[in-house]
Amino acid sequence: MRRLIRAVPLVVSVFALLGSGIAHAQTAKPDPTLRDVLLRQWSDIGEKVVKMAEEFPEDKYEFRPVAGVRTFADNLRHVAFWNGFVAKSARGEKADGKLNELPKAEYPTKAKIVAALKSSLAEATAQLKNGPATPTPKLTDLWVSFTEHSGEHYGQMVVYYRLNGIVPPASRPSP
Repeated sequence: MRRLIRAVPLVVSVFALLGSGIAHAQTAKPDPTLRDVLLRQWSDIGEKVVKMAEEFPEDKYEFRPVAGVRTFADNLRHVAFWNGFVAKSARGEKADGKLNELPKAEYPTKAKIVAALKSSLAEATAQLKNGPATPTPKLTDLWVSFTEHSGEHYGQMVVYYRLNGIVPPASRPSP
């Protein structure tokens, strides 16, 4: 009987720990789905590019570091075009990549470029948000490839910022 009485606190402690573990497991946040991971990465780089587009001075939109490379505006028209390509592809539509960027004649100003960039990002993001929790390998490759593509152009535009004596938004100290 003494053994049983001495064991009661131990048994109570074990059950308390198990109970708290079960309660913790029930309230723990579930692991993100593949779509959630892709969406976070896609949105992060897309929002960074949009912020750069909004903040870069309009009078420098035609800046190019050297002959033979895209202007800042050309980079944005290019990213917006491929965002639209991704949205169409994600919907299962045939998307033609021959143009490679939105036409300058239709998107000549900062305002039109920023609007097209935001619109194309929102369209593609909606496709991803409404897609399957576990996209097919083909769709996963699409999202990963074009997230990387936007990241590459983000890096280029960081250089354009620096060459113009401007600190890029993501490099600024937090307020």
